[in-house]
Amino acid sequence: MLADHHGAKVAQALALALAAALERAGWSVAELSRRSDVSRLTIANVLKGEVWPDLLTIASLEKALECDLWPGRGV
Repeated sequence: MLADHHGAKVAQALALALAAALERAGWSVAELSRRSDVSRLTIANVLKGEVWPDLLTIASLEKALECDLWPGRGV
């Protein structure tokens, strides 16, 4: 089952961290897109858990939000 896959758990944790960071920043998906140069569709799909972001996407989002999104090995 994919939900039990470690990669899926990491992607879910990252999506939750992204949603929390967006809320803390008070930004919309469009604002994060503008600041990170990551498409709105990609951000929305990450938030919905429909895609697993690549490293460049994660790095761009972390830089724009000035916070870590990667959940680490504890997931």
